[in-house]
Amino acid sequence: MSTYALTVSCPTQRGIVAAVAGYLAEAGCNILDSHQFDDLQTGRFFMRVSFDSEEGRPLDQLTADFAPVAKRMQMDFDIHNSSEPMKVLLMVSRFGHCLNDLLYRWRIGALPVDIVGVVSNHLDYQKLVVNHDIPFHHIKVTKETKPEAEARLLAVVEDSGAELIVLARYMQVLSDALCRRMSGRIINIHHSFLPSFKGANPYRQAFERGVKLIGATAHYVTADLDEGPIIEQDTVRVTHAQSPADYVTLGRDVEAQVLARAIHAHIHHRTFINGNKTVVFPASPGSYASEKMG
Repeated sequence: MSTYALTVSCPTQRGIVAAVAGYLAEAGCNILDSHQFDDLQTGRFFMRVSFDSEEGRPLDQLTADFAPVAKRMQMDFDIHNSSEPMKVLLMVSRFGHCLNDLLYRWRIGALPVDIVGVVSNHLDYQKLVVNHDIPFHHIKVTKETKPEAEARLLAVVEDSGAELIVLARYMQVLSDALCRRMSGRIINIHHSFLPSFKGANPYRQAFERGVKLIGATAHYVTADLDEGPIIEQDTVRVTHAQSPADYVTLGRDVEAQVLARAIHAHIHHRTFINGNKTVVFPASPGSYASEKMG
């Protein structure tokens, strides 16, 4: 029996939950998990429902049958087959902690995605990626070749069918055109010192200022650098007795964890962009895969 996730965003109004539940009942579906949020400030309602189809209705039929309900209530909606992993393209430069972490989680089944390739402007991780039987694309970027490099990147996205781009410490700025084209489908990770400590060696800058909390932020990429809607954040405490090297180590650990959680939320369709913010529903029961043994 297939499991599906229905995501809904629409103007706030009476009867939304009843309309969704009524449709699913009439379609012979069983609700497994449901979350909703009514933002009174923006006047938008968000909902995610996980369900199975006892009658075995295919995805296209479920989508077509729900369309009249969505039209009546001005809903933006999608229905996703939960058994089909999302196609993800990773991008990395020279810091490999996030890439290594994601590859490990993917290998043990803790991150159920289809990694369709890794793009890098350096060759540092080519062997690592190829050893995982994942296509590696070296796209060198300079000021002069940036338009050509981005055209090659778009070709990789198109050819691979990538549904999500993850900037796993990719240190090149993407163009406004690409950000618009992939709106809501590019996730970035960075330390949370911004805007206080910009530029090179932010962890040393933080050390010299006696910072007591190190954090990381994962967000959707927009044309405003490092200012897109935030998906996930976390912090770890540091003390005066720790060195700049300790700051870097702890920072890399929290960056890897935050990025993985943000990707997990996105691939399970738990995130909704709400203006400059996001609505992120909690994980459904059973959505975190068990590690493969052996």
